[in-house]
Amino acid sequence: MASEGSIHHTMFLLVVLPALLFHLGAGQPPESPGRIAVIGAGIGGSAVTHFLQQQFGAQVQIDVYEADRVGGRLATTTVNNQQYESGSASIHSLNLHMQGFVKLLGLKHRKEVAGKNAIFSGEHLVLEETDWYLLNLFRLWWHYGISFLRLQMWVEEIMEKFMRIYKYQAHEYAFSTTEELLRSLGGEHFVNMTQKSVAESLQGIGVSQRFIDDVISAVIRASYGQSVAIPALVGAMSLAGTPGNMWAIEGGNKLVCSGLLKMTKANVIHGKVIAICLHNSEKRPVYEVQYEQEDSIGSDFYDLVIIAAPLHKAGYPISFLNFQLPIQQPNGTYHRVVSSVVHGYLNSSFFGFPDPKLFPFSSILSVESPDSSFHSLESLCPVNVSVGFRRKPPQEAAVWRVLSAHPLDRKELKTLFKSYYSVQVVEWQAFPSYGSSQSLPQIIMHDGLYYLSGVEWAASSVEMSAVAAKNVALLAFNRWYELNEKIDQPDLMHKLKTEL
Repeated sequence: MASEGSIHHTMFLLVVLPALLFHLGAGQPPESPGRIAVIGAGIGGSAVTHFLQQQFGAQVQIDVYEADRVGGRLATTTVNNQQYESGSASIHSLNLHMQGFVKLLGLKHRKEVAGKNAIFSGEHLVLEETDWYLLNLFRLWWHYGISFLRLQMWVEEIMEKFMRIYKYQAHEYAFSTTEELLRSLGGEHFVNMTQKSVAESLQGIGVSQRFIDDVISAVIRASYGQSVAIPALVGAMSLAGTPGNMWAIEGGNKLVCSGLLKMTKANVIHGKVIAICLHNSEKRPVYEVQYEQEDSIGSDFYDLVIIAAPLHKAGYPISFLNFQLPIQQPNGTYHRVVSSVVHGYLNSSFFGFPDPKLFPFSSILSVESPDSSFHSLESLCPVNVSVGFRRKPPQEAAVWRVLSAHPLDRKELKTLFKSYYSVQVVEWQAFPSYGSSQSLPQIIMHDGLYYLSGVEWAASSVEMSAVAAKNVALLAFNRWYELNEKIDQPDLMHKLKTEL
């Protein structure tokens, strides 16, 4: 028989404690966020919109602010009623998020059109690709010894470790800083790769200086318009993109962005965000997003705000009102790359082929040289490739994309082309101006304010933005519901192996 004291004790547990817990909010699942703002509708912004809806559910209203065009660096230009990629032209085959988006949206890979590459010193071709794989390998060995094999092993090891992120994200693990994300993939070595140049890293594994000067510099200039002084992790991402590993989307790569926004039924607001203002509330902070739209100023209120636009990019200033940011400012700005889409006749004589019929290359990369006015020169295929499509023979007018540090003047155009019908120029602040010892921006800027685009200071690519988007969506979800065991967990590879 229970004593009177124990009865009173039981009554306390049954009546008073639940009331106390209710009063303190314990045991009550927090409400899901009502409204989320995403600033920027490039691949990062459109991907995070999709991932946020995956995590929080279809009932969450998501507004996407875009000052320019949906797609960002995934952009096209029109020549003779055909569209061509003017931005990021190809995607790596290991990019699992992009592969997933293509399948989810019912898109298709564009038919591959074969082409050969060459590297130009500013005066002559230093390396020419042939149709024979073994001959290409022999030429690499003859010129550079086993440097290309050392490079390949280095890149494969890095990419193998990078692929771990997909397993982590499939199990809904997130990281509060870019450093923690990199550390989970490859330990301190991966973090250090953001502070050491690609040239220094490759020299450390025995890659020859000549191979770095001839080949590595040309690939990095074609990718980022910068030198081999860029961080090793950025360089590894660039060097992983060999031609056989790349693909594109039929109809244009930008269809991923517009497709994800349409599928999530996001409300796209074509306006430029000028300020984010903190408003205190009883439970959680509320953020007011202020924006310009044509000649008017508008604003709205949100529980979460994701910035998927580069804060360090000229012309994209956002004021933060009523709170102090912990964001670290990288020591630099965004790098300008000029994309010139030229419809004309290539001057093959400039590259050592007086007879244009004998010019066999669809792409020419340029090493760092005072004699070279361009980073890369590429014959473009339209975004819609028909079954019987073939590249134009070199003696016919074709559409070429020239990447350079500045707009090409008339003399430079006349050097590269015998004649041309049209030139369309797009200036991109495409990537950070990379240097050594640059700090990585914070992801968590405030309790409900996240910075997605800061990941570009570690490495910049379409898939890196998609990975960062998934991480931010998981981080916001896990922090909102206080699932701390899913954030910054050490030794995740071992943890997942033991769980499975």
